[in-house]
Amino acid sequence: MTKEFIFTRTHYAAKTELQIIICLVISVILKLHYVFAGSCSELKIEPDSNNDITEHSQDDKIRSYLCTVCHKRYRGPSGLYQHSKRHTGENVYSCTQCDKRFSSQSGLYKHTNIHAGKYKCTECGRCCHTPQYLDRHRRSHSGEKPFECTVCSKRFTTSGDLVRHSRIHSGEKLYKCHVCEKTFSQSSSLHRHMRVHTGDKPYDCPFCGKLFKRNTHLKCHARIHTGAKPYSCRHCSQRFTRRRQLKTHLLKSHNEGTWLTCNICQKKFSNSGKLKQHLLRHGVKPYVCSQCPKHFCRVYELKRHQLVHSDYKQFCCGLCSKDFKHKYYVVRHFKKCSAKLR
Repeated sequence: MTKEFIFTRTHYAAKTELQIIICLVISVILKLHYVFAGSCSELKIEPDSNNDITEHSQDDKIRSYLCTVCHKRYRGPSGLYQHSKRHTGENVYSCTQCDKRFSSQSGLYKHTNIHAGKYKCTECGRCCHTPQYLDRHRRSHSGEKPFECTVCSKRFTTSGDLVRHSRIHSGEKLYKCHVCEKTFSQSSSLHRHMRVHTGDKPYDCPFCGKLFKRNTHLKCHARIHTGAKPYSCRHCSQRFTRRRQLKTHLLKSHNEGTWLTCNICQKKFSNSGKLKQHLLRHGVKPYVCSQCPKHFCRVYELKRHQLVHSDYKQFCCGLCSKDFKHKYYVVRHFKKCSAKLR
């Protein structure tokens, strides 16, 4: 038996096996469609008339498969099927080292690379699950930004960041909320926005049990308990809990970076988020208090104001059990209270 013949048989067997797997996946998806068709959390394949595109480097490819539970889109049925397991709870592949669960064997296999230290950063020791993520992570140390916007020349570390940024210039907002019809330029933004309507807060603090809508918010909050300050200034010994604090410090203390200026009143800001909030104050204030005639630019400002009309005190000092209406006051009080105990 020649090597050529062995290769042909193996190739034929692999091809046949692949066809069987594809058929099984499609049949499971169809079954899921009928299972969820009568429930309130419907999950089905839905053609996309808006030609939604991906968030990553292959943004010209159409995502034709829609999850109607969370409205995330996928290019093919296999991607939708793997995603559907998040809603059905079918995370059947468990990591033996950290008990983390995955909906696919490939996801678990990539995750084990982190424990094995297969793709480890030589600068900080961080382990990544793929070589692509390691390359991207290394750019955070080198400062390399190989992807440049052709409109404003702003540079980015990944092609996905460039694609998302380009929608600022094009004005494309391809992802629409079916509840309030608000539109977004990224499917991930729509996915997070849906939690406003569902009230879902899937991330809980292991120290105090507080719930969060986003994992990044949980990570920042956890530093209150751990005291971690991962962002350090390269010019002095100061460290910070948030990246934006470091950026502001570099601007004010070391004149490093670029101030963002309001084109109406010329006020300067260290980050785009604060500038956007400020610009709202020059325009319409759409949020009105139901108890008094005050208007506000943002929802959170209205909610904070409404506490004035209420006796509800949601914040409590963990040392003396004194209650407060606002987070700012309990944080300020906690510092004074803890100083007395030292």
